Formats: sequence, structure tokens, C-alpha cells
Amino acid sequence: MINNPKEALDLIEYEKVRRERKLNQKTVYVCVGTGCTAKGALKVYAEFERIIAEKNLAISLNKENDHEEDQDPVRKTGCCGRCSSGVLVTVLPWNYMYANVTVRDVEEIIDKTLLHGEPIERLMLTDPITGHKVERLEDADFYKHQNLYIMEDIGKCECDSIEDYMGRGGYSSLIKALSEQTAEGIIRTMKEAGLRGRGGGGFPTGVKWEATRKSPGEKKFVVCNGDEGDPGAFMNRTLLERDPHSVLEGMIIAAYAVGAGKGYAYLRAEYPIAVRMFNKAIEDARRLGFLGKNILGTDFSFDAEVKEGAGAFVCGEETALLASIEGKRGVPKPKPPFPAQSGLWGFPTLINNVETYANAPKILRDGIESYRSRGVEKTPGTKMFSVTGPLKLNGIIEVAFGTTLRQIIYDICGGLVAGKELKAIQIGGPSGACLSEEFLDLPLDYDTLKSVDAMVGSGGIVAMTTDNCMVEVARYFLDFTKRESCGKCAPCREGTYQAYKILEKFTQGKATYEDLENLEYLARIIKTASLCGLGKTAPNPILSTLKLFREEYVAHIEGKCPSGMCTAFKKYRINPELCKGCGLCARSCPQNAISGERGKPFMIDEEKCVKCGLCVEKCKFKAIELVH
Repeated sequence: MINNPKEALDLIEYEKVRRERKLNQKTVYVCVGTGCTAKGALKVYAEFERIIAEKNLAISLNKENDHEEDQDPVRKTGCCGRCSSGVLVTVLPWNYMYANVTVRDVEEIIDKTLLHGEPIERLMLTDPITGHKVERLEDADFYKHQNLYIMEDIGKCECDSIEDYMGRGGYSSLIKALSEQTAEGIIRTMKEAGLRGRGGGGFPTGVKWEATRKSPGEKKFVVCNGDEGDPGAFMNRTLLERDPHSVLEGMIIAAYAVGAGKGYAYLRAEYPIAVRMFNKAIEDARRLGFLGKNILGTDFSFDAEVKEGAGAFVCGEETALLASIEGKRGVPKPKPPFPAQSGLWGFPTLINNVETYANAPKILRDGIESYRSRGVEKTPGTKMFSVTGPLKLNGIIEVAFGTTLRQIIYDICGGLVAGKELKAIQIGGPSGACLSEEFLDLPLDYDTLKSVDAMVGSGGIVAMTTDNCMVEVARYFLDFTKRESCGKCAPCREGTYQAYKILEKFTQGKATYEDLENLEYLARIIKTASLCGLGKTAPNPILSTLKLFREEYVAHIEGKCPSGMCTAFKKYRINPELCKGCGLCARSCPQNAISGERGKPFMIDEEKCVKCGLCVEKCKFKAIELVH
């Protein structure tokens, strides 16, 4: 237990020296983020430990190191971003990074690289643009074009170690806040830095902190919103897994600034690794005296705990989230009053996103100028994005605000896989917008995206190609939001359902021009009249696709799906010149829609055909053709 700020600073200086020593040792860092764990990272980690113990290499690898606590040559690190390349392994001190590592590769890595420093070319990262192998993380284009700020030290930081976090300067900002700064001074720093909330809205963080501090109340709370429910978005999960203490330190600093004594981290139960990591971070911080009563010997007391969400998308909305923490049904409330005025159990409550809290300690530690040197004037700093789709590389990235979609898609992710052509970019989650290619050079920041009726949102980016139907895309996302509606207000509850039914008519080939008019009118009503952000943004996929891809809606009315994605517009026919009359297609058809005599060309009954395509798969002579 640390009893005063000076003792804490001395420990941090010791951990910095210790960390520097470890980075110069022969060490293996295995990524154990969710993506790599799903591909067998824990088995790879266990195999490293087994072989090193079996060969008694722990001490001989670093003979010059007489610090017993630092002699473990295998360590766990958090997500490195290249989720499609896992399991990722970094070998120090050479900083070699290996991709797609399996248990079978472990002994070779130990024998060649860990013992003798020889790189293994077949395991090296492959640059998707040049096709060349790169030895080190910093040499890969995927990382070269990023601006790593809160994701610094990728591949060589221990995700489950408070000592390693302190060795990177962690908790020095908290010490500085408690010993050198006033609450008002911290809030002023956040304002001058221009930190904006990373949860989607981009509200000025300092203003929110100030409002909470000024609100009267015998109790105050700090809440971390880690309820990341957008399909295709996993930035919060990644940050909680790779650097939980950065988020926790930000919460403690925020609590000191607003005068709160208790905090809650509301995390999705579907994130078991993140939940486990953050619980451990809380325990370790409490053990050393960064949490609890009279933190570091001061009169400031604060404690935190994890609350697991049950997976309701609407609980990402702050008032619904607070209701869930209280044990009530997670439904939004009208505002005002805002949570800063009346939140948990009626007391002033500060709510910020995971990424927002992680930025606060960095700003206090590295300074305002360092933070503002990234990004653009009105939106300084960086943003984490999760990028998915038929790209050469998928995963988590961090870029400065103002970076364009073109830079992300082509410079960082290497462009589309062979045979695919870009059609649209979906940004901002299921409540975001679908942007066409003409917006590829649009700077990504809150205000610029808002000017084209799009939003940063949670930070999800999905690349879509010419074989994607934009009407079906709108239907898909609306299907999600209608199911996630809490049902409290009629515009969202009834409106999203009716809009979905109209979109279904389009994808089933039953829509009319009147349906097109009704769909647009209904989408605007839902956007205007809904109670909370879920309903107000739910129509965005409809409105953006109507604005930029209206011709596809018209084509569906006229009996054609331009992309060929909607099965209702597909027609299969058997080419009599290629058909051998074997009857295999007829025997495999689940609807008995194919008939004929053996030795003669068969025929498809279009009334019975459900366009499943099974006959196409079974035909050995490629006699069945798809007619759009």
C-alpha cells in the first residue's frame, strides 16, 4: 500500500527502470486479445511456457539479469490491431513480430529467434500492398500510417500488469492531479485540450465535467460507458483488454475533478476478457492504494466496480444505462434533467466513454500541446476505429482526426481483396450512414461528418463492394435497430417496424413508388419524433442510401436488384445445350421445383423455386445459369 505521492513517484521511477531492463531482454509477448484468443493464443502462450520450462531456459536466456522478478521470458500483451493476422507474437529485444502463429511454430521461434536472434521469414508480417515480408511492427504499412497515441507500445506492454503500466508512466497523472492541481485546474486542462467524448456525439468533455462538479448533491458518481453494442465495433473491448489501467486512471482523475466518491464501469457481459481484465485492474489499483479510502494519503476517497450489461443495445444511451445500473429496466428518460444534474439514484453523475477516459491521463502527463498536435482544430486528438469488410487487412486502428476514408481503406488496410470493387463505406454503426465513393477524401471528424449527415459514432467502419445491395443493407441495419428498440416511445417502436416492413417489400420485389415516398416520409418522422438517440439515428441508413443510392430503390421497384443480392429477383434456368439429363439437380432440390426425364434436358418451375442455389452447387456440368 502506497501512503503518499512521493512514495508513488519513487515506485513509478523504479518500474520505469525495470521496464526498460525487460525490453532489452529476450522475451516473447503473446497477444491474448479476443481475436487472437479465438485463434488459439492461450494454447500458444501455454506452449511457450511448457517448452521453456522443459528445457530450463528461463534463466539461461538472460544470464546477465540477476533480477529474479524479471526472468519470466513469456508475457501476455493486448490486441495489436491486426485481428485478421492472429495469433500475433512479438519477440524482444529485436522487436520481430510474427503473424498467424500456431502451437506448431512455438519450438521453432524459441530455437531460432529467442535463443539465436534469427528471424523466421515465413512467420513475418506480410505487407498487403507490396507483398513483401516485414520484420518489425513499425515497418508494416498498417502501422506506418496510423497515429498511435492511447495505443502506443503495441505488442510490448503487459495487459494484466499494473507494474508494467506504471513503468510506462501510468498513474503519474493521478499523482500529479492529487498533489499539484486543483479540480478546477484539471477541468480547465480538458477544456483547453479540446477533448471531446468518444462515445459518438463528440460533446466537449471539460464542459460535461464542469457541469457535474457544479451540480449540487451530497453524493456524486462517475460511470464508464463500455456498453459497445454496435455490430462490427470493438474498439472499447480492445482498449479494455490491452490497457485497462489507462481507463481506470482516467475514471479516478475524473472523480477527483467532479467530486465523486464511487464509480461504475458498465461493460458488456459478452466481453468476458475485458471484464476479467478490468476487475483485475481494480483489484491491483486498490492493493497499491490508487483506489479506496484516502488515496495516496490524501483526503480524496474513491472506489469503483464493474457492472455487467445484459446486451441491450439501448443501454448504450446514458439514461438507459443508469437505469440498468440501478437494477431497473434499461429504458431512456427525457432530458433535461441531464445525468450531470440528476443521474444515479437522483445524484449528479458523470458518464464518459472508455476511450474518453483513456485520453485524460495522457493529456495530463504529456501536455495539451502534444494532444492538440494531432487531429484538426475543432476536433483534436486521435480516434480508434474498427475496420471490417472484404479488405486485405481488418482490425483496430488509431488515426488522427482529419484522416480520410481513402487513407484508411487503401494506405492502412491495403485496399480490397482481389476481384472486389468498392461501392460504399458504412460508418458510425447501425445508426450511421452509408457513404459513396465520392466521400472517400472527406476528413473524419465530428463536424465534417455531421455536415454530410453522417457521424463518427462508435467508430465502426464497414467497407462494402459492388455485390452489396444498398437496399438490403438498409433493411439489415433497420432489422437490428427495430429489435433493439426499448419500445418506450411510439415513433421508434412502431415507426422502425413499419419502415422495416416497407424495406422488406423492396427486397422481395413487391414495392411501389408510393412505398418509396412513404419510406422517406416515415424515416424523417422517426428521426424527428423519437425520444432518444437510438430512435433519432435509426433511420440514418435509410436516409443516406435514399440520398446517395436512390437509383437502387427505383431499380427494385422496376423488377431488378442491380447487385444481384436480393434472392427475390434471381431466376435460375437450365441451359438445354449443357444439361446431360442426369437428374442430380432434381434430386437435390428441396422444393421439387425441377423436373424432367433422364437423358433429356431438365426444367425449373419458377413458381416453386425459392432461389436457394443448391442446384447450381450440385450440377457438375455448369448447366444451371443465374439470370438477373
